[in-house]
Amino acid sequence: MYEQRIEQRLDAHLLAVEGLRHSFSLIEAMARLMIGSLEQSGRIYWVGNGGSAADSQHFAAELVGRFEKDRPGLPSIALTANTSILTAIGNDYGFDRIFARQIEALCTERDCLVAISTSGNSANVLEAVRCAKARGVTTIGLTGNEGGTLRQLADCCLVVPAQNTAIIQEAHALVCHILCDLVEEWFFGQGPNPPRS
Repeated sequence: MYEQRIEQRLDAHLLAVEGLRHSFSLIEAMARLMIGSLEQSGRIYWVGNGGSAADSQHFAAELVGRFEKDRPGLPSIALTANTSILTAIGNDYGFDRIFARQIEALCTERDCLVAISTSGNSANVLEAVRCAKARGVTTIGLTGNEGGTLRQLADCCLVVPAQNTAIIQEAHALVCHILCDLVEEWFFGQGPNPPRS
């Protein structure tokens, strides 16, 4: 009954992923920015809303915990996770400041911020990037559609060639897994360890 709809969703996903084949050098550049921060004893910070907030926590966890190798943890923090901080800042300064205020408190020029917004126009994500850049923090953007303001604002920005939010998020997850793989391989590349059962 739903076969046609399932096929349409799969086709849309595959089309977006296929569009990433034109972004190999950009994805590599993003990984090098992350590696550069970590080599300077910096940290990788992540911001996003909704599904992109969940992605922020997911990929911070991949770096702090493990991706495919048993190795020391890498310093990475999702600024989406502390509900006391988020609600205090939101209440006192407004929702647009929930990430920027944390960046003011935590980030240095050695750090890297990964900002995720499917539209590229999320006000609090843009405010985070502006704040980060003012502090000398390296900024990476992940977006979709036409890229929005984030495309121009971030130091390095990947725009997924899709308009559907879910498809963009699926492509973002793939790109972030690739970034985690490249970072892990750079620091601990002596062949993959078998995954834990």
